[in-house]
Amino acid sequence: MILAAGRGERMRPLTDRLPKPLLEVRGRALIEWLILGLARAGIRDLVINHAYLGALIEQRLGDGSRYDVRIRYSPEAVALETAGGIAQARGLLGEAPFLCVNADVHTDYPFGRLAERAGSGAFAGLAHLVLVSNPAHNRRGDFCLEGSTVREAPPAAPFEGGEHGSLPGTLTFSGIALYRPSLFDGLDSATRPRLAPLLRAAAGRGQVSGEHFLGQWHDVGTPERLAALNRTGSGLAAD
Repeated sequence: MILAAGRGERMRPLTDRLPKPLLEVRGRALIEWLILGLARAGIRDLVINHAYLGALIEQRLGDGSRYDVRIRYSPEAVALETAGGIAQARGLLGEAPFLCVNADVHTDYPFGRLAERAGSGAFAGLAHLVLVSNPAHNRRGDFCLEGSTVREAPPAAPFEGGEHGSLPGTLTFSGIALYRPSLFDGLDSATRPRLAPLLRAAAGRGQVSGEHFLGQWHDVGTPERLAALNRTGSGLAAD
């Protein structure tokens, strides 16, 4: 599942007439880079949720055949937040573990690694998170990684990290994960539940595994980050 329902407020005015997943890096929409990466990994059945200007996403991507994938859409009249969007799409996702990625992520993460984990029996918890080193915009991080077990990050407190420092021992959630559908049992999408509290609660019970990815990863959350990425190049294969 590709999560593409966000409004993209921080990207305005770029998103005043275009949904954030369709903003381009080197001539290709962010969401297209992800679709091509998933297809290369052999992941061809995709579910994409959308809300704000969602018709433009469907118009651009169609049924996915031009990318050699099959796309089904989960439209939301009002954006349902991360967990709410997944809960609404449960009927399209089935009962097997599924890969999930944020549409505003630009990365060379090998998605096949998660598909292999899902099919190998190594995935025993409710979620497996791909974590990255803390970027400048999230110096406190989101979680800690003890071996392959994800733990909650320590409570927010002053730390001597300096302007570009990072809270020691913490990592940032990349927006790439493998989820077991039961993580979303009992959720009412109409209440617009968020994903972060679900993950923190599951991590507190020892039900979340993770890995530290050291490759290319960009959270394209502001016009400045998008411009910088276009200046330096995507670093991803053209096809």
